[in-house]
Amino acid sequence: MYLNCHSFHSLRYGTIPLTELVQQAVICGVKTMALTDINTVTGIYDFIKTCEEVNIKPLVGIEFRCNHQLRYIGLAKNADGLAEMNRFLTKHNFENSPLPLTAPSFNSVCIIYPFENRPMELKDQEYIGITPDQLPKLFLPEWKALLHKMVILQSVTFRTKREFNLHKILRAIDTNVILSKLTVDDYCKTSEVMIPLEELLVKFEEYPQIIANTQELMDECHFEFDFKTPKNKKYYSGSQESDRQLLTNLAQEGLFKKYGVDNSQATARVEKELKVIDQLEFSGYFLITWDIIQYSTSQGFLHIGRGSGANSIVSYCLGITDICPIELDLYFERFLNVNRKSPPDFDIDWSWKERDTILRYIFDKYGADHVAFCGTNVEFKYRSIFREVGKVFGLPKEELDLLAKNPMQLHDKNPIVKLVQEYGMLLEKYPNQRSMHSCGILISEEPITNYTPLEMPPKGFPIVLFDMHIAEDIGFEKFDILSQRGIGHIDDSVKLIEKNRGIKVDIRDTSLSKNEAKANYFLSHGKTIGCFYIESPAMRGLLRRLKCDNYKTLVAASSIIRPGVAQSGMMKEYIFRHNHPDKFEYFHEVFKEQLGETYGVMVYQEDVIKIALHYAGLPAADGDILRRAMSGKGRSKAALQKVKDNYFACCAQKGHPVKLSEEIYRQIESFAGYSFCKAHSASYAVESYQSLYLKVYYPIEFMVAVINNQGGFYRTEVYVHEAKMSGATIQNPCVNKSDYETTLYRIDVYLGLMHLEGLESKLAHFIVNEREKNGEFNSLEDFINRIPIGIEGIQILIFIGAFRFTGKTKNQLLVIARLILVNFKPENRNLMLLQEPIKEYTLPILERSPFEDAFDEIELLSFPVSCTPFDLLQTKYRGDVMAKDLLSHHKKTVKMLAYLISRKHVPTKMGTMYFGTWIDIEGEYFDTAHFTKSLEKYPFQGGGCYLLLGNVEVDYHFPTITVTKMAKMPFIPDPRYSNTNDRQYKVHEQIREDVSMTHRAPYPQEHEINLPRHKMST
Repeated sequence: MYLNCHSFHSLRYGTIPLTELVQQAVICGVKTMALTDINTVTGIYDFIKTCEEVNIKPLVGIEFRCNHQLRYIGLAKNADGLAEMNRFLTKHNFENSPLPLTAPSFNSVCIIYPFENRPMELKDQEYIGITPDQLPKLFLPEWKALLHKMVILQSVTFRTKREFNLHKILRAIDTNVILSKLTVDDYCKTSEVMIPLEELLVKFEEYPQIIANTQELMDECHFEFDFKTPKNKKYYSGSQESDRQLLTNLAQEGLFKKYGVDNSQATARVEKELKVIDQLEFSGYFLITWDIIQYSTSQGFLHIGRGSGANSIVSYCLGITDICPIELDLYFERFLNVNRKSPPDFDIDWSWKERDTILRYIFDKYGADHVAFCGTNVEFKYRSIFREVGKVFGLPKEELDLLAKNPMQLHDKNPIVKLVQEYGMLLEKYPNQRSMHSCGILISEEPITNYTPLEMPPKGFPIVLFDMHIAEDIGFEKFDILSQRGIGHIDDSVKLIEKNRGIKVDIRDTSLSKNEAKANYFLSHGKTIGCFYIESPAMRGLLRRLKCDNYKTLVAASSIIRPGVAQSGMMKEYIFRHNHPDKFEYFHEVFKEQLGETYGVMVYQEDVIKIALHYAGLPAADGDILRRAMSGKGRSKAALQKVKDNYFACCAQKGHPVKLSEEIYRQIESFAGYSFCKAHSASYAVESYQSLYLKVYYPIEFMVAVINNQGGFYRTEVYVHEAKMSGATIQNPCVNKSDYETTLYRIDVYLGLMHLEGLESKLAHFIVNEREKNGEFNSLEDFINRIPIGIEGIQILIFIGAFRFTGKTKNQLLVIARLILVNFKPENRNLMLLQEPIKEYTLPILERSPFEDAFDEIELLSFPVSCTPFDLLQTKYRGDVMAKDLLSHHKKTVKMLAYLISRKHVPTKMGTMYFGTWIDIEGEYFDTAHFTKSLEKYPFQGGGCYLLLGNVEVDYHFPTITVTKMAKMPFIPDPRYSNTNDRQYKVHEQIREDVSMTHRAPYPQEHEINLPRHKMST
């Protein structure tokens, strides 16, 4: 009898989590119920499963609303009915058109109109919904005549008075008004709760026909869904047999190309994998992925195939990945096996500039009716909750900022804030809005609207209304089409090298870069700024601690930097054992046999599985639960507890000592953060090597590519510094030399117009296009005549020196610009056939301080170009020690002058600490540690130069200064404002620093981890 139930998937309306909605139906004795969330089917598949578990017949449908007004409710009689509603809603979503007042003529959908909105005529399968409080109206003859078309409409939106208040808060958030401004039409009736079925039937006992109509409608609807059958496009070439044959032929071609004609090990593995792929009917999945790669290659695009797909030699032979699984002993079963229920997973990266081209190809090739992005639910999160709820209660922006930025214990204790906290915490983890999954694409066999309506976000690619987890549950294998700036660095570097030097670099040939001697030297010394995944201070420090000079060590480093490995203490233990391989024992033979390559330390997801299987003898299914827990994909506490109990039972059966088993499980459990599978780390390591090779041999081109891809870990200034250290001459933007992006002429790097703060992007592009179309600008007057620009834009370009080719000073150019623009008429701005001779003005010679240009640059670029930050200091002192000398100052106190590059916040049990990264006067990098007590007295005070006093600690070849004192050093006053004291230090505030915050529990200290380094008794 409940034909209109809302879960919290009715965004900013429903208040009941899906499973709790079904549990309430059980309590109320409900045997049939419908989920009809507003304009969505997000929850129907979980709803069906949950209902079947408790023997409730699930009906699925949609409540159609337009501009917050209920139009009608649709219930699917079968799968065709759901598809009809999905297509109807999709059409209106795409057209952004209002829903009609009456429903279309559906074939397999029952429509329920609310009592007050019924149309003049009702079609077959259309009903009027009557609520208990509307029953007195049925005494009127005009309504009695329609009894045969009436059904019970007891809507469900909330459970308690508290949830009703929460519902009103959600409605206020959605309508963007404060709570007191809501009208009764904005929220549901106070009667929209689920009551025991018997009570509901009593309310309608005088109208048995309505009860019978309702029962008849429910009996008419039989929506069944097959969760087991794959929903992806079934075949690439038309049939399973032709797919199998094509995949076999392609794999054989790749096998000969990669391994030669007589590699028996590779041949056997290819045959084994092809058999499993065919058995699981995944040939089409492989071939579609191969097809996408073929198109990418034909366009000259660079891609990186990573993730567990790199465990497959077939994917390596097809060119999907660049990782040889034999070289790294990667086992295919981690990716695909006959016992694995979840689908395979290829993660493929392209440059962020080229990804949309790949997406367009996929949508065009496989059809708009069959391709869509996965959706995702954006949940209410801590900061957004308090902002959203605080606004509803009318709090001003200043208070909202305090609520959002501070932990709850620091909030005010007034009654309003307590209400904000109370209702805000109720909303935590509730879905707030739908969005597009960053990379997951579904390619379906049937029209995708058979399963869901589609929405069209601003990005221009349709999305389904459920997330990746539901997609997997109902039988979809997503294709992960990702983008990253690291590939853009590599791709643009190769193009720049050919353009600037005439050299073609085949960076796809990984043998060129992997384990190349000079690249390995840079790697071991942490000279990796700009390189994908290995440029952060933490990673550069790790590379130096490991003296990482080969591919396999880099693969391990790529994984042990991950939070899960570091949290467990295994990163520190790996560093120790790598540097002292003779100072530890494998505390059990299983660790030596299975983890010998990583010194008995668990580094990859597979290592957890190996130990669980080979030490305890856990079944493969339990190993998969562990794997999913380690990767963050499945975190069922009940499932993990079951595995834990089974682990100890299996250990006891094998006769293992309890203490030994407990220690091993402790290590497994401590590894429960995010970690990489080995294939993923290997893929990252290959890409890191590619970028490092380009940095080593073509550093200027590489850094320009990094700048044009908007950097990586650091701000633009750092990459400009790297280019300069590599021999480049850095030039400020110029209207005749600069493009929108940074350009390179041999070793001259002209910063792009995009970097000028205050210059509109549209105008910057117009300048470049006009120059390309009609030639360089001859003068400032010529520029003003050709470019639609006002005095503000002209001043930005003058102050940065973009007209220095004229030979005139900035002051002279400013006078000319103002004289021209005073009487300038925009309608006369065009290319005149007969240019009037330029009027020469007699201009005064105004003296400029040599540092005025530097402050112009800081104001417009946020960093100086014409000098270094050290040149702007009031002091001439440059420190006692340089970064290059720190290795020889172990345990010594040093005083250094340095420019702040970045700092990273790290939580510890003693309080906040920071790691800092700096450059000295010679441009070399070094690192510092700032503990809580030091920070209390000597905090960071923003970007700039600091005098540092501290003690040097060399930890496995990597020096760090533990700072005891520091002081920010004053820059000279801005000479441009020598006559106004209030502006002399204003621009200094624009000098930046990179700050990264870490929100996690403190890592345990070494004595708390206590990983055994000696054999334990068995």
